Amino acid sequence: MVSRRAQWVNRWRDRVLGLPNVVGCGWGEKRTKGRKTGQQGMIVLVRRKVPAASLHERERIPTVLGDAPTDVVEVGDLRLLAAPMPQLRTIRTRPAPPGVSIGHVGITAGTFGAVVRDLETGELLILSNNHVLANQTDGHDGRATVGDPVLQPGPYDGGEVARDVIGHLLRFVPLRPMAAPASCPIAHRAQRALNAALRLLLPAYEIQFFRRSPEDNMVDAAVARPVSPDAITQAIMDVGPVRGVAEAELGMAVKKSGRTTGLTRGEVTALGATVTVGLGGGVVARFSDQVVATPMGQPGDSGSLVLDEANRAVGLLFAGSDHATICNRIQNVLDALRVSF
Repeated sequence: MVSRRAQWVNRWRDRVLGLPNVVGCGWGEKRTKGRKTGQQGMIVLVRRKVPAASLHERERIPTVLGDAPTDVVEVGDLRLLAAPMPQLRTIRTRPAPPGVSIGHVGITAGTFGAVVRDLETGELLILSNNHVLANQTDGHDGRATVGDPVLQPGPYDGGEVARDVIGHLLRFVPLRPMAAPASCPIAHRAQRALNAALRLLLPAYEIQFFRRSPEDNMVDAAVARPVSPDAITQAIMDVGPVRGVAEAELGMAVKKSGRTTGLTRGEVTALGATVTVGLGGGVVARFSDQVVATPMGQPGDSGSLVLDEANRAVGLLFAGSDHATICNRIQNVLDALRVSF
């Protein structure tokens, strides 16, 4: 179920998301010269701040949306955090705790986020991102299928199928890019016909049809079934056991334990956010009802569980930049995968 803040953001987001330089928006607290003002409103995330005077009037971000003020925050380009860097936590560990390197056989490496329980069977499962456990699949592209091996450590960190399989992909939520190559037969026939005609005029060019996704993504999430219950342990490295679930709040102090940067801390800065995230290769996807926090991760930290100071889960880290961290709201993750803590 979409959060109340996300419903408000969704009502107004189209006023800003189409503007140049904007990569997202969410509900947050306005700041002046880095200091909190106590006034809440729409936080607009931009690649780079530019003076309003240098923008055409149509390109300027409104100062007010509805009855709420806006605040412009520079975050750079948001990207998936799965391109790893060599660090500690990258060795083979059995039983493996959340917070260490893990990955689908076809990726580089990400983070084992948490141990969750299947609501139907009661068995313990490995939680991380789709792009960590399921190779960023949309479910139809052949990038991953249920039963694929998951390695610990991830392939980039030396994980091999012959010795390091810790589990197998069980469930994933498909990742839908904003536009993907068309797969329907009618589109393929039309594409072939147009390209046949185009070759007569411009032989160096071709046309390709793309299908626009009608829906936003809400989570980047998947679970794997461990090869045995003894292969994993529930306590997160440097954090301890998860003690339930909480809704993120503005200003909340949060932490995560990840493959690349270990234990880091941050602060929630926006709620109910809609963001555009680069998936690599020029492909982007839109995510709604996201939690935005101060920077607390680097490439390889994707899949880390984000918790409050009481060790309650609030989000699943999946993307970010040098200026911000983007997390799926944890209740959306649990609902989509039919799991619990």
